[in-house]
Amino acid sequence: MPKATIYFFRDEDGTVPFLEWLSELEKRHRKAFEKCLYLLDMLRQAGHELRRPHADLVRDGVYELRTRVGRVNYRMLYGFVGKDLVLVSHGITKESSVPDVEIDRAIARLGLYRRDPKRYVSEEEIEDAD
Repeated sequence: MPKATIYFFRDEDGTVPFLEWLSELEKRHRKAFEKCLYLLDMLRQAGHELRRPHADLVRDGVYELRTRVGRVNYRMLYGFVGKDLVLVSHGITKESSVPDVEIDRAIARLGLYRRDPKRYVSEEEIEDAD
């Protein structure tokens, strides 16, 4: 199976919420950052085939990529556009599930991206995990 391309949602103001969160995570919690990069690489390799315990459908076409470091659950929300993926949100929670407000935000962002990909896609990339 060919690798999936991962795109990042860009807000109207030009910010890329996922990459901002990832950058902060790299500064504050290196181990969690590295685990998230590893999971992103797994997702890139497996695409639609990635399943529990690493990925699962949340609702309405939004999936979560998940890991745990210590007692903190890290969640990265994404959706599929064809075979490609769009990372639309993230969440760090000590709960077992992603808060509804984050899921609703991810659904809205995925909808915006699907309607006008060129407007809402980031040109930024992250490097493959080692």
